[in-house]
Amino acid sequence: MSGIEGYTALVTGGGSGIGLGTAQRLAADGAHVTVCGRTEEKLQGAVGAITAAAADGVSVQYVVADVTVEEQIAEAVARAAEPTGKLDVAFACAGGSFQMGSILDAEFQAVRDTIDLNLLGTFLTIKHAGRSMVSTGGGSIIGMSSGAGHFPHRFLWAYGASKAGIEMMCEYAAEELGDRGVRVNAVQPGIIDDELMAMITAGGKLLDDYLDQMPVRRVGTVDDVAAAVRFLAGPESAWITGECLAVDGGHHLRRGANYGLLFE
Repeated sequence: MSGIEGYTALVTGGGSGIGLGTAQRLAADGAHVTVCGRTEEKLQGAVGAITAAAADGVSVQYVVADVTVEEQIAEAVARAAEPTGKLDVAFACAGGSFQMGSILDAEFQAVRDTIDLNLLGTFLTIKHAGRSMVSTGGGSIIGMSSGAGHFPHRFLWAYGASKAGIEMMCEYAAEELGDRGVRVNAVQPGIIDDELMAMITAGGKLLDDYLDQMPVRRVGTVDDVAAAVRFLAGPESAWITGECLAVDGGHHLRRGANYGLLFE
């Protein structure tokens, strides 16, 4: 028994990167998986990849949904619960950044879009997944933070501030929902070799700066994060809530990366 066989799981931002890798891991361990995102073509490809990795009898589906639109994330939660009538796991992975650079030169709309996607998108996922789980006896919600949300990465402040908000929101939700059977935790990845970070992981001064600040001196993989989410999703972590788990090779022990190197 894997521990999550027969569970249902929703992964937002599940069309690529960490979201896709985590959806594959959950399906391989026996969970029925629903992925959501804004691009249908990408989601269709993701379903094929997840199905190929899935255990026997597992269902995989997608829902086109923007996590910043409440009606759409509510529909995604409802669809994810359909295989068994209960949602067991929600991984609020959708996120990104529309702003990089000095606070003094920042464009207001780019900052707002970054906060909306990361912080408000996670809020809506927690709200609707939490409602569903409370109504059926409990579950596990995992938020997606970042090292940038825990310690400063120069010029990545809008993204980092929104991720810091996610960490605190998960703590608040954990405190509120624990006695109703819902655990809420977060993962805090460092630099990961995926599509989002490919420009950095390809090499250069910024990658070297990352590696110089990591006791375990290597770039992380999608599988590294997926394993952490899988642990927080399942019964193995049944007495853990309100935790933010760094998956970063120890980067959090030192200083943040200097994104100013991209502007040199």
